[in-house]
Amino acid sequence: MSKRREPRKEVQAMVRIFGTDSSGKVFTEKATVVNISRHGVELSDVQPKLNLDEIVGLTYGTNRVHFRVKWVGQSGTPKAGHVGLLNISPEKPLWDFPLPDATPDTYRGQISVERRQYPRFKCHNSVELHTPSGGSFWATIAELSVAGCFIEMAIPLQPGSAVRVGIWINEIKVWAESEVTYSTPGFGIGVKFNKISAADVERIRQFLGTLSPLGRKAGL
Repeated sequence: MSKRREPRKEVQAMVRIFGTDSSGKVFTEKATVVNISRHGVELSDVQPKLNLDEIVGLTYGTNRVHFRVKWVGQSGTPKAGHVGLLNISPEKPLWDFPLPDATPDTYRGQISVERRQYPRFKCHNSVELHTPSGGSFWATIAELSVAGCFIEMAIPLQPGSAVRVGIWINEIKVWAESEVTYSTPGFGIGVKFNKISAADVERIRQFLGTLSPLGRKAGL
């Protein structure tokens, strides 16, 4: 059982959802808004199978914002085809109608549980990416944990790609041999660290201690 952090408002609207499904296939299709909060939305009629914590995009009118998948309705239940999404760029407007006030409600509903080990923190650090073929990219990290990160890239690398990442933390660069775990066109990639020195892990840990976590269990 889970308690909502914000009140919901029932809304009837159509949006377009796009991203990468659980099999790694890129999709884009229409979905129906069931309800919204200041930072979240529940959709119905979502056909692709989505993984928890996947990044997807929503377009409404001319606005586009990306969200993180927080729960997925189980097949064979009234919530089949429903997903709950969290806005990870709340400073960007999506809707053209008033949102509910930011006060907690008392709703308790059954949702899928996130099973992540490490807390993830929002940040804005520069990063270098180097592929085995010799390609190099420069980008920005939007979320970081001691086990991985989410890197914003308009044209992301494919899931399963090996990549060496160098993350700037203050005046020091930490390095990790990594793997792309998921990819969302137009937004970026999730990366897990496969090989990183204990000293660099400690540098990341100390840096994260200066930031505020995203308010949930997370990690890569």
